[in-house]
Amino acid sequence: MILTKAQYDEIAQCLVSVPPTRQSLRKLKQRFPSQSQATLLSIFSQEYQKHIKRTHAKHHTSEAIENYYQRYLNGVVKNGAAPVLLELANEVDYAPSLMARIILERFLQEHEETPPSKSVINSMLRDPSQIPDGVLANQVYQCIVNDCCYGPLVDCIKHAIGHEHEVLLRDLLLEKNLSFLDEDQLRAKGYDKTPDFILQVPVDLARAWSSIGMDLSRSWTATGRGASCSKPVSPQTLSPYAIAQLDPEDPGREAGRKSESGSNFTFLQRKLLATSALNFS
Repeated sequence: MILTKAQYDEIAQCLVSVPPTRQSLRKLKQRFPSQSQATLLSIFSQEYQKHIKRTHAKHHTSEAIENYYQRYLNGVVKNGAAPVLLELANEVDYAPSLMARIILERFLQEHEETPPSKSVINSMLRDPSQIPDGVLANQVYQCIVNDCCYGPLVDCIKHAIGHEHEVLLRDLLLEKNLSFLDEDQLRAKGYDKTPDFILQVPVDLARAWSSIGMDLSRSWTATGRGASCSKPVSPQTLSPYAIAQLDPEDPGREAGRKSESGSNFTFLQRKLLATSALNFS
């Protein structure tokens, strides 16, 4: 079913008052039973990441970091087994995984002779057992597994989904007997941008866009890692090549790519465009 802008705005407005938890997603599904869980999760993730980007700076001031760290220390002194960091993140409306990173960096700065490198921090977040303090390791672990928008667990899931759709898209290209280059071939040829696949023959993008209900008063040219809006559409100004790109990254992180409705150019729209273009070829 096609999601209207009014429906999108209603869902987005509902998200303003709920924390980024799986329990909130269940409530959202109950509130909007006609929408699929995948649709709600995509909107949830997109809107929440917009919120995080807007508020990121205030959580990284020296005053805020020190305040969070002292609250963490006070909390674990009272009860080290309680989800202190997770509750703190929810209270200040910040992603649990990002809060865990703040506290971990502050902890290592206090206990290590040299400032921790980004690679060390990332490694500890991926495997909390590497954290030298057992209580903090448990707190970080709780944040990672309860964060449905950020963190190494979410990144792993996105990567797996992206790989799955890349395989499906390759099968579709082969089924349609279309000539294409994959990432490895593009890299070997020296391309600075390597989408999953690039078609080597022109396709009718106008018909592809029409099939997924997009506004053709503007031209959407599929290039690089996504799509960009350019000049008014006409048969002469259509892109000579369609790039079938399925990105494992969440659509909320694709900054600057806007659809006709004003929301980000989403993973689903790219998938539909790629599939529709192949069907019309």
